[in-house]
Amino acid sequence: MSRTAAEIATQPASWRRAAEAAASFGEGLPRPGERVAVTGCGTSWFMAIAYAALREAAGQGETDAFASSEFPASRAYDRVVAITRSGTTTEVLDLLARVRGKVPALALTADPKTPVMDAADAVAVLDWADEESVVQTRFATTALAFLRAALGDVRGVAGVKTVAEAAADAEAAVADPLPEAVRGAGQWTFLGRGFSYGLALEAALKMREAAGAWTEAYPAMEYRHGPIAITGPGRVAWVFGAVPEGLAGEVERVGGTLHAHPDADPMADLVRAQRLAVAVAEAKGYDPDRPRNLTRSVILAP
Repeated sequence: MSRTAAEIATQPASWRRAAEAAASFGEGLPRPGERVAVTGCGTSWFMAIAYAALREAAGQGETDAFASSEFPASRAYDRVVAITRSGTTTEVLDLLARVRGKVPALALTADPKTPVMDAADAVAVLDWADEESVVQTRFATTALAFLRAALGDVRGVAGVKTVAEAAADAEAAVADPLPEAVRGAGQWTFLGRGFSYGLALEAALKMREAAGAWTEAYPAMEYRHGPIAITGPGRVAWVFGAVPEGLAGEVERVGGTLHAHPDADPMADLVRAQRLAVAVAEAKGYDPDRPRNLTRSVILAP
């Protein structure tokens, strides 16, 4: 088993621990009614997109998500939340330096011995979720579980459950076999709405990172506005959460394979996509622990 696969399998327990940590964290978390910006790079940005959609859908305040390099300096926020596994990513640290003393900032990180500890006003250290693999899986979803748990009970919003229920769904996602039609496909399009759109983006990124695969991701309702043109025999449309009415028939009409677990929490379904990325990588002879052209953290020259 690759290190990445082993880390993927630990996510249910890691999410439960994150929920406990959120309950006792104290000051620094976004408060209901605050206008919040959530930021990160790569996988962390996609977790930011998911959290922002969930928080706003739960009625807790306007919430935007930005890649750290694209943060709009002219906008006013009550709080910034930065997700950074390594605590060393240049764009995140630069952004935190820009807002220092102007906007309270919370950082989520896996490493308490990095510059982010001094760059943010409050830091949630999720060091039990840190990873040896370059490809992020466990830390990203654990950070999202932490933020989800801090929102309180948001069951029914965007198809999500409690973190405990999501962890139970994830246990099934770790154990269930992946269908051969999905494992052996040549192209995958990941789709989601609201909270699950960020997860669709992350699923596509995992496939590209680990397996060098041809993947795309879109809001589910946008699929029929162009992306369906890529679907056909040997290609998969993977939907996170509820499948929009009529979409299954559209995929069938063009000869594609629809894959969905609408009764599972969308974050648990991301675990399946992570497993798929490892399986496809290994089938190609790639090492999912050491993806091509990637490093654990992007640190730019001054």
